[in-house]
Amino acid sequence: MLFEDSMSLLWLSYYGLSLLVLVAVYFALAFLPRLARLLLTWSIAGAMWVPAGYRLPLVEEGEFYTGWAPAAMVSAVAFLEHSTNALRGGLLWLMLGVALGACVGIALWWWRRPQFVEESDQGRDVEEDPQPTRRREPVIN
Repeated sequence: MLFEDSMSLLWLSYYGLSLLVLVAVYFALAFLPRLARLLLTWSIAGAMWVPAGYRLPLVEEGEFYTGWAPAAMVSAVAFLEHSTNALRGGLLWLMLGVALGACVGIALWWWRRPQFVEESDQGRDVEEDPQPTRRREPVIN
C-alpha cells in the first residue's frame, strides 16, 4: 500500500513537487522563444527526474546500504564526499537525463510548431484592386 511504504510516498511527493517547480520554471522563462523555453524546461526536468543508484557504507564493517535517488542529489553528495565512483555514475545518469529531456523538449516543439500555408493564386476567385483602398480619416472643419 502507498502509505505503508514510505519510500514510494517519498518518490511520489518528490515528483509532485518537482512538477510544480517545472511549471514555475516554464512560466518564468516566458521571455524566451518557445524552442529555447521548452529545451531548457525539459532539460531541467530530465535533470530532476532521472534516478541513479547509490551505495552508502554502514557502521558495521563491510555492510552497505543501497538505494535510488535523483541523479542530481547522488552527484552532489558524491562531490561533497569526494567519491569518484559515485560521482561518475551520478553524473553519467544526470547527463543522460538532461540529454533525454532536451530531446523531449525539441520533439514537443517540432510536434506543435506553427505550420505556414502558402496561398496559391489559382485558388483565388475574387479579383483584387490594383491599389488597395486607404482609410480616410474624418476631418472637422
